[in-house]
Amino acid sequence: MNGEVKKTLNEIASFLGGTVVGDDQALIGSVRGIDEAGPGDITFVANAQYEQKLLTTKASAVLVSRDTESPGRNLVQVDDPYAALGRLLALFYPEEKEIPAVSGRAMIEEGAEIAPSATVYPGVYVGRGARIEAGAVLYPGVFIGREAVIGEDSVLYPNVCVYRRCLIGRRVILHAGAVVGSDGFGFANPGRDNLKIPQIGIVQIDDDVEIGSNTTIDRATLGRTWIQRGVKIDNLVQIAHNVVIGEKSIIVSQVGISGSTHLGQSVILGGQAGLVGHLDIGDFAMVGAQSGVHEDVKARSIVSGSPCMPHRTWLRAMSCVPRLPEMRTTLNHALKRLEALEGQFSEHLEKKK
Repeated sequence: MNGEVKKTLNEIASFLGGTVVGDDQALIGSVRGIDEAGPGDITFVANAQYEQKLLTTKASAVLVSRDTESPGRNLVQVDDPYAALGRLLALFYPEEKEIPAVSGRAMIEEGAEIAPSATVYPGVYVGRGARIEAGAVLYPGVFIGREAVIGEDSVLYPNVCVYRRCLIGRRVILHAGAVVGSDGFGFANPGRDNLKIPQIGIVQIDDDVEIGSNTTIDRATLGRTWIQRGVKIDNLVQIAHNVVIGEKSIIVSQVGISGSTHLGQSVILGGQAGLVGHLDIGDFAMVGAQSGVHEDVKARSIVSGSPCMPHRTWLRAMSCVPRLPEMRTTLNHALKRLEALEGQFSEHLEKKK
């Protein structure tokens, strides 16, 4: 238990917009997983396949969907238990606020602007002409290039690099080791001269974006690589020059997106998907894990496989894979029977002559 926040179920339900089934005065002091929870804890069930755990959990209460029942159990029924869990965790375990200060062991070039309410830890470098806005937090080892902008209340964890002139919006989270604005992979006569093409564009990251550890986002050759509002990107993702990622899209770990590909809004890319360049991925499209995307994907469609195909087609194809040895044996038997029949037919024709 956190020892600081205690709420009755009635208070929790009011906070979440939910309904209590059971003792609305039960006192809750912490949030735990369903197997670890005990008296004084609240837990959650966000997936129907775990509803049987309602019979065995020792938690004092459970967050559940509106239609879930469990006689004798204290429940808080909500529209979306997982989203409610997020709000509840923020209530019980609020983030500690950083104390605004600029460490004397940070390297701040002349001409950089740092808001009085920003926090800059030791070992940070901020280049000339860069601007760090109100409430931003820069942890040790962060590099901010010249004329870059870090928006209000953004958090850059250790060893994040934001190259020159790149723009980071408000409430952006960049996790440790993320690199924003490294050169796009542009070379003339590849494999022969490998002549480097200067990458003079920028990366623009809009408000409320979160980017995982060791993800890299290349600056544009010309113009901008653009990550739009509300996008969430996992660890170890590579985004090439001039890519545009539409609002509220989700990109899972180890995805690679080649240059000038455009994602619409609310696109979801599964882990290890690879996209070639100059594609258009429509709004609300979904790409399965480990898919190889070589052509445009229409809005609201679902594709899987490498090369990608409609998801249902891929499922049918994959269902055949375990049976391929058996199917091969059957086909070989059929071919032998066909050859025998052809031989018999040929003999029959010879006799008739």
